[in-house]
Amino acid sequence: MKLTPLQNDRAAGVLVALAAGDALGAGYEFGAPLPDGAKVTMKGGGPFGFAPAEWTDDTSMAIPIAQALLEATSDAGSSSPAAFTMVVRAWTAWAAEAKDVGAQTSSVIAAARRLAAAAGRSKVHAADFSAAAADFHARTGRSAGNGSLMRTAPLALAYLDRDPAELMARAGVLSALTHADPDAQEACGLWCVAIHGAVLTGQLSVRAGLPLLSPERAALWLERIEVAERSRPRDFSRNGWVVEAFQGAWSAIHCAGLSASGPAQLRAALEEAVRGGRDTDTVAAIAGGLLGAAYGYTAVPFEWRRRLHGWPGLRTRDLMMLGMELGRGEGHRPASWPRAERQDYSMWGRTDALVRHPYDDGVWVGGVEALGRVAELGIDAVVSLCRLGTLDLPGVAPEDHATFWVIDSPVEEDNAHASYVLRDAAAAVERFRAEGKTVLLHCVRAESRTPTVAALYGARVAGIAPLRALEDVRRVLPGANPNRLFLELLGAVPADQVNSVTPAK
Repeated sequence: MKLTPLQNDRAAGVLVALAAGDALGAGYEFGAPLPDGAKVTMKGGGPFGFAPAEWTDDTSMAIPIAQALLEATSDAGSSSPAAFTMVVRAWTAWAAEAKDVGAQTSSVIAAARRLAAAAGRSKVHAADFSAAAADFHARTGRSAGNGSLMRTAPLALAYLDRDPAELMARAGVLSALTHADPDAQEACGLWCVAIHGAVLTGQLSVRAGLPLLSPERAALWLERIEVAERSRPRDFSRNGWVVEAFQGAWSAIHCAGLSASGPAQLRAALEEAVRGGRDTDTVAAIAGGLLGAAYGYTAVPFEWRRRLHGWPGLRTRDLMMLGMELGRGEGHRPASWPRAERQDYSMWGRTDALVRHPYDDGVWVGGVEALGRVAELGIDAVVSLCRLGTLDLPGVAPEDHATFWVIDSPVEEDNAHASYVLRDAAAAVERFRAEGKTVLLHCVRAESRTPTVAALYGARVAGIAPLRALEDVRRVLPGANPNRLFLELLGAVPADQVNSVTPAK
């Protein structure tokens, strides 16, 4: 499916925001609700000893779904049963080494392995999982844990070009691999349809899937949604149950949306989900998948993306790549960004600008060719404002490479959250410098994006107006010429006067 640049951003944000919520909640899991305003950080720890910024089983179970569905789009002969078999085999391997596996999921995995062994097979099939889950439900009558809702988001990305009714049905099948209860299946369907709509339109609507349910079930879920909107996440003390996990996640999104939007709502909602207590990582992961779909990769703060990691040895860029390629529905694209090893800027003219920041000798400002001088100049942190290939920046640790999506365009609609992204980039420079690192700030030619962020950083460290800082950046970087929108975002020039601003002599 051909996605617009903003839809690409939103598709890329689904798994990244899901994992960010997951890792944010990991250190607070099973704890009591926190007071309003209590600081929430990716501190790690918790009952299972996760490292700071490490995701838990929520994201670890979502990743095989994304990978299998991506493989299915790469292979025209692949079917959903085959893709789901890839998923359950990955889950089985993961469970053997995982720090935490939900009780119901663990029971189903063990039963599925016994079914496979009884049939003389060394590997499980999706049908083994479905049979084991159905048996669990029949024996206990209680299979409505939140374990399928927490992982369901990738399915929505794979169905962006399909009818929501088909997505709703497949979400039920995916849920029933471990959670056969109708509440679990319907919760997954409703959340997937909401993610589907959010990626395509940028709108948050958890009611979008209600017409796809029977009238009786739609009425029940509408009542549950309305209760969530009158409540806070902390009010759902049984959020291990899929219904209250759904309500807690939507309550966090709804409450945050009463006073914030865009990146501010994403952050506020995930913090609100964690402050709700109990199954914090799961509720925040569920909320994160939908918030990422609505607001995109660019809305996830760099401080959360920076060290995000987890099973099976992936990081933020891997999740971004999975989400974007899955949303496009074209399978792996090894020659295209973001999977390509190199990004070719040879047709862009001169890209060799490189100067020291006028207020800070520990910050270099330049074009993309400066990446080749990182080792020579002793640079150990890089802030990139343009696309790079996977091998374009050797020798810099992943957590010391901050990447931001921003297009050099004066049209506001061409960028998602341009003001937020540019300021977050400036904050990343400041954060690296506070850690004693020498920083390279760059885009392709250092003409518009780079001087804008350099001015924002200069304003922060010197305590002056951004436009004044830009004048000094232009003195050392004569080619600096931020576009009209970026000049407006620097905050010192009314829109009708922007064209009258000229570079300092």
